[in-house]
Amino acid sequence: MTTPWTDWDHITKIDPDKDLVDGETFEDVCATGTDALEIGGTLDMTEEKMERVVDACAKYDVPIYQEPSNPGVVIDDDALDGYLIPTVFNAKDSFWVTGAHKEWVRIEDGLDWDRTHTEAYIVLNPDSSVAEYTEADTDQNADDVASFARVAEKMFGQKIVYIEYSGTYGDPEKVAAAHDALDEATLFYGGGIHDYDSAHEMGSNADVVVVGNLLHDEGVDAVRETVEGVKAAHGELAEP
Repeated sequence: MTTPWTDWDHITKIDPDKDLVDGETFEDVCATGTDALEIGGTLDMTEEKMERVVDACAKYDVPIYQEPSNPGVVIDDDALDGYLIPTVFNAKDSFWVTGAHKEWVRIEDGLDWDRTHTEAYIVLNPDSSVAEYTEADTDQNADDVASFARVAEKMFGQKIVYIEYSGTYGDPEKVAAAHDALDEATLFYGGGIHDYDSAHEMGSNADVVVVGNLLHDEGVDAVRETVEGVKAAHGELAEP
């Protein structure tokens, strides 16, 4: 079965708890060439913050996915193309593998299963909020990362494997090892992408590059540069 992200190169992650750069709008974000928007953050999330961003982006022709940090912030909005639910494969506490998820299925009126997908996170930056929040064991070498990726795909049937270095630029060798371990699952990479070159390098090792902090820190022109970098790495744009 073809999944939407099979054709993606670039995702822009919008944190509803952070502002855009002064003078920029969500229309500007949607015009960067990014393939999809992922709405979510680790801390201080509310339904109201999520709804504000989704509503602001809904009028533009870019797919919108919510990545809620907990069941209490899930919103039911027809503008959403779907939900991406993280499960942290290298969490020390099984709560972040399955425990939290049993609460997801209890939300009022139930999940929209046709639009709900999971992401097999492998969290590798020990200083990130998500690593601290989930107590992730980030001390993993390239072979470990490849093994986690293969477990996610082959044993748990995950369609998305997500190498997460949130807040810092990761190790391309580990990302490449994960990519080589997968047969059909799509490899997402997020963390420290800040310009054309970093997007190009990680785009050479991952199927989809995710950019988040850059949007809030430097703005849409910087994001557009990363779109160009990853698409050039995938042969969809000419090299400069």
